[in-house]
Amino acid sequence: MSKYDIAAYVWPSYTGDEPRARIFWEEGYGEWQTVKSAVAKYEGHRWPRKPLWGYLNEADPYVMEMQISAAADHGINTFIYDWYWYDGRPFLEHCLNNGFLKAKNNSRMKFYLMWANHDATSLWHKPTASWDAPVIWEGKVSNADFDIICDRIINNYFVRDNYYKINGEPVLMIYDLQNLINSFGDIDNTAKAIDLFRKKTVKAGLDGLHLQLAKYSTSHNILKTTAGEVLLDRETFSKLGFASLTNYQYCHFLNMDREYRDIVADAVSAWDKFAGLYDAPYFPHVSLGWDTNPRFKIFVPGVVKNNTPEAVKEALLLAKEYMDKHRDSLPVPLITINSWNEWTEASYLQPDDVNGYGYLEAVKSIFK
Repeated sequence: MSKYDIAAYVWPSYTGDEPRARIFWEEGYGEWQTVKSAVAKYEGHRWPRKPLWGYLNEADPYVMEMQISAAADHGINTFIYDWYWYDGRPFLEHCLNNGFLKAKNNSRMKFYLMWANHDATSLWHKPTASWDAPVIWEGKVSNADFDIICDRIINNYFVRDNYYKINGEPVLMIYDLQNLINSFGDIDNTAKAIDLFRKKTVKAGLDGLHLQLAKYSTSHNILKTTAGEVLLDRETFSKLGFASLTNYQYCHFLNMDREYRDIVADAVSAWDKFAGLYDAPYFPHVSLGWDTNPRFKIFVPGVVKNNTPEAVKEALLLAKEYMDKHRDSLPVPLITINSWNEWTEASYLQPDDVNGYGYLEAVKSIFK
């Protein structure tokens, strides 16, 4: 067994069994539609790319049994599922519910949720995609919806034996803190909502709730509330009930239109800054790449260069060294990776016709 918890994010869109997803991907097999239509936008652009496993339905438990085996065999022992709630109901749950949770070998993996509570726009719909695309569903929720969300997450996921916990507390990551504040208006009401979630978790027989923040920048963010702007400082972070932080993607705080090794050097420099922001542990993060051009008809600047398996291996080794150095001050040896399958952002561990199993082998060489 690994001494480290290597957690890869899962983008649960590569399925064909959710009617609401067809407003983005009409052909009925999720965002594979976008991957299959991707073309090179300039000479040397590394598209199209093809998955070596094929365009599989990841809501199929037999497919997920294969993927779980591949992940675990290469040292990835945790999946972090992007989880969505839009328009009063869940969205893209099938990958987790029908795929992972029904896979016979899912005991080989831990999993936890990142509530991806950002607004949903037509960015996912390639014919109309733009960075200022109109909002289709808002990420903020009502108090009534939040109550349902708490019960759903606790009863369907937290209580499972392989749900990832820190000190006995199930971990829930929040992607968009501003939208969480938008849901409840101000810091006090948001803290009360989180406290309600925590109490429900304890009532279900668990030790508590470990709330984790997907931190965007190395600075103190300004939060907009109904009472005015509030600095996300140590006091506010603690009042909201957060217990740790990590990152979702390098693109949130670094310039991605350059050499991968230069990006990683800046990311490593940022880790200590993140760790010093709040009285809470920071878990190091490694992103594999960035290129959103498959989602657009036109060329979109911001393409990582030379993110080879060898370069990614170096980044993972730096994360391991950071973890080894800070192990005594961290409650678990968690390292997050973007991602298992973000094909349309060119940041994925799954094997393709460009690098083969190179990224998976890089993880295995260090952590298995």
